[in-house]
Amino acid sequence: MRQAPSPTGCFRGSYSGPVRVATWNVNSVKQRVRGELDRRGYAVALHGEARWNGVAIASRAGLDDVAAGIPGAPGFPRPEARAVSATCGGIRVYSVYVPNGRAPDSEHYRYKLAWLAALREMVGAGPDASVVCGDMNIAPTDADVFDPDAYIGQTHVTPPEREALASLQALGLHDVVRERWPTERVFTYWDYRAGMFHQDFGMRIDLVLATAPVADRVRAAWVDRQARKGTGPSDHAPVIVDLDEAPDGDIGPVVPPPSARPAGRRTVKLPQSP
Repeated sequence: MRQAPSPTGCFRGSYSGPVRVATWNVNSVKQRVRGELDRRGYAVALHGEARWNGVAIASRAGLDDVAAGIPGAPGFPRPEARAVSATCGGIRVYSVYVPNGRAPDSEHYRYKLAWLAALREMVGAGPDASVVCGDMNIAPTDADVFDPDAYIGQTHVTPPEREALASLQALGLHDVVRERWPTERVFTYWDYRAGMFHQDFGMRIDLVLATAPVADRVRAAWVDRQARKGTGPSDHAPVIVDLDEAPDGDIGPVVPPPSARPAGRRTVKLPQSP
């Protein structure tokens, strides 16, 4: 569980020029915020709880029709602050933090699947130009984890979770990073423990899912791995998507590249494994 909002940002400076959409599970918003967002021209929609869950949208392209939560979504046991949506520059943006699931077939796992079904209903009733961004807590395929064998018996990779994500995408949502980099090694999350980050033993669970009117505008999509480094980092890195123009160029799926790659295939025991 996270202790602070997982923000999605969308901005178009002075409502002109290129549009950049970024999503990042920041882990602790108090450690990430430097300066006041309103002084930088951002409007902020925030839906959070005192200790754990939270989501936000920060936008310089307008922030209209803000809605906190998901109609009809289950709670655990009460509704949690896991979704906020707003219209930014003509695009409906859904910032989400999907429940972890904890263990297959647990109550929290069933809650995760029910929550995803409610998210699908909400997005399906939304406008044509939409983006779902955030920590999905699901790796879409085996290519999105460093070693599929290491995740046997774990959440995030089970068929029901992946089927729930596929059902959401079946609304017409494009996984813009994977579509742009179909065969590349791309991760967005690395466990803090056991040197997972430095060995590039990660997962791709933070996604930007866009409907065709938005996906057709994508000019660059990447993961900013540099943001995972430094003092007190989040265990996630931002996913960044440029629409209409790519100010930094179409620079590759991960910036900068991993500091170390595994020398050869071997099954690695996850830090959380018994």
